[in-house]
Amino acid sequence: MRIVNRAHLPWLIFVVVATLFAIWLYVGNFAPQHLPSELHLPDSLLQKPSESHRVGGTPLGLIFGSIALGIFVFAALLGVRKKVVLWRIGTVQRWLRAHIWLTLLTIPLVILHSGFRLGGPMTTLIIVLYVIVMVSGIYGLVLQHYMPTAMMERLPAESVYEQIPHIRAQLVAAATKMRDTFKPAPPAKQDAGAPAPSAEKTVTTGTAAMASTSAELSTPTARAKTVVGSAITAETVALPEKKPVPASATPPPPKPASPPKPAASATDADSEAALLELLDRQILPYLSARRGDRMLLGNARFSEDTFRFVKLRVTDAYRDRVEEMQSWCDERRMLDLQLKLHHWLHSWLFVHAPVSFLLLMLVFWHAFVTLFKY
Repeated sequence: MRIVNRAHLPWLIFVVVATLFAIWLYVGNFAPQHLPSELHLPDSLLQKPSESHRVGGTPLGLIFGSIALGIFVFAALLGVRKKVVLWRIGTVQRWLRAHIWLTLLTIPLVILHSGFRLGGPMTTLIIVLYVIVMVSGIYGLVLQHYMPTAMMERLPAESVYEQIPHIRAQLVAAATKMRDTFKPAPPAKQDAGAPAPSAEKTVTTGTAAMASTSAELSTPTARAKTVVGSAITAETVALPEKKPVPASATPPPPKPASPPKPAASATDADSEAALLELLDRQILPYLSARRGDRMLLGNARFSEDTFRFVKLRVTDAYRDRVEEMQSWCDERRMLDLQLKLHHWLHSWLFVHAPVSFLLLMLVFWHAFVTLFKY
């Protein structure tokens, strides 16, 4: 939430006035000699003499502590207000503004309640936890003030945070699909259920007639050997008769030879090999990595140099695919940056929230012990 706007001005004025009033009450009761005569407290605001030697046990000290405890309880209810959207007791923005400024008001109240002393082990622990809560809260407030501007400047297109894993999976699927287009199709597998043909029962067809080993069988009628089982039979093959070609007939014109199919050039094959190597060794590991910022392509300058070099190795027909690969890597880099900024924006809550809960429990225990044991 941005705190530099007019909506926070009334809260700022209230906190300043309340702080000055609390300091006036404290000094007027415990150090009236430091006040000018015109600023002395009226008798109605002076506390009765107390046997307690500590400020926290005096009526004014208990008032300061009770107000601070009430603000702690109200601050803890902010999480409940965010979850109950239909709760009509003020908007979430108003609750958040009150949460910020009232917890800042607890700083002078706690200091005045303690009388500028740490006290025993319990109160010392409470003060340490309170400092951690306030420092983490102010740190988170500063982050929420400046981080949205940084995200708008560094992220040209911000994605929905919950959709980032799905988008990363889509990038991996697109890269895998492109890699499969570069690989040759695997050979068709033979049906495993069909019996393998026997070498002895294989019939050779379309082969030339085998010449006989005997000299007297070398006649116009050749002896063809056909293997059928284990028996060898001889069959007479009749040669087709040649028909006489009339002299007046002209031979038919020869058919034009069909142009040969252009084979894939070596340059295209080299381009596909280079892209396939790039996909397997760098792009797919980068897109599927859990931490992409630890990969080489996570560096924007290295990525730009890599794809510029790859464009020089491939033909013009493949440069569109190189640009598509580069766009995948750029998008993954933007997603990683968004995750990093999002973690920075919300990681302080992992310290602020549990310590705040522990502080609230100890403050209740401190109030119980103070009121009923002493």
